[in-house]
Amino acid sequence: MAETKKLLRALAGEVQDVPPIWMMRQAGRYLPEYRATRAQAGDFLSLCYNPELAAEVTLQPIRRYGFDAAILFADILLVPQALGADLWFVTGEGPRLSTITQQPDFDALKPVEEIHETLSPVYETVRILSRELPSETTLIGFAGAPWTVATYMIAGRGTPDQGPAHALREENTALFEALLERITLATIEYLSAQIEAGAEVVKIFDSWAGSLKGDAFQKYAVEPCRVITQAIKQRHPSIPVIGFPREAGDGYIGFAKSTGVDCVALDNSVSPDWAAERVQVNGCVQGNLASSHMVTGGQALVDETRRIVEAFSKGPHIFNLGHGITPDADPENVQLMIDTVRSWRNA
Repeated sequence: MAETKKLLRALAGEVQDVPPIWMMRQAGRYLPEYRATRAQAGDFLSLCYNPELAAEVTLQPIRRYGFDAAILFADILLVPQALGADLWFVTGEGPRLSTITQQPDFDALKPVEEIHETLSPVYETVRILSRELPSETTLIGFAGAPWTVATYMIAGRGTPDQGPAHALREENTALFEALLERITLATIEYLSAQIEAGAEVVKIFDSWAGSLKGDAFQKYAVEPCRVITQAIKQRHPSIPVIGFPREAGDGYIGFAKSTGVDCVALDNSVSPDWAAERVQVNGCVQGNLASSHMVTGGQALVDETRRIVEAFSKGPHIFNLGHGITPDADPENVQLMIDTVRSWRNA
């Protein structure tokens, strides 16, 4: 069925009259059916590790909207947990982890080959989805990029400026780089196992790439993504990879060539016209409507959606948001976005 799947055609470089559409965090708190399933699971981590319920929330936006792709419901912090970090979620505040700030903390982590025991329910979710998704819907697996995952492991939580990770990078470079390497190797194994379970595309989320500047961006955002992509391509030559170095700015330019990814996902801090000229010249791009439009809706949503589709219409493009949809989004605005994309040539 691969040749009939719009998302895979875009990733192969095909320019389509109507771009495929999916949405980051499309299975999430903006949907009442998600909230009901989350309540059934009991808590967020229980939902991630319950294959039947995780598959259910992955399928919910496909049933409601008919997106061209489904992305596995999981969390980027399952990898640190599989490596032996303590992980829990504080209601209203987000994730908390035990920290890696000294050599003994790192030495206590598990070897990479032991992660699959913890992550096996995730692979079962992928297998369920591979069976149950509509034949035209592409299944996307994912992981966090090493830098972004490391920022949480070092700080023990999300931070506004990733300050603790930058401090460790400067004060104990050897420990920082050892941690990044461990995460990189674990990510390769994790994504490869998702592919073996049925994922047709994988995406690497580097949510905090924008806080790396100059040589640090090349060394800690570009290079780990290159290593992961190369390893995935060696093991699974037919599987496309999407890279998302969020808020990379000029770092988006040449990112596909430097890393080998098949598609560069764009946040909404860059304009589509700028990105079409400088990024899409190297292949498929994904993005990049501001997620705030899913809250506010109206004509502004329609106008901006059309502008993005038009700007990227001369090259391969996957329509998406520039970041994940937020819990306060209106489900009706999602439908309006989809209708606008799919009818833009008739507008």
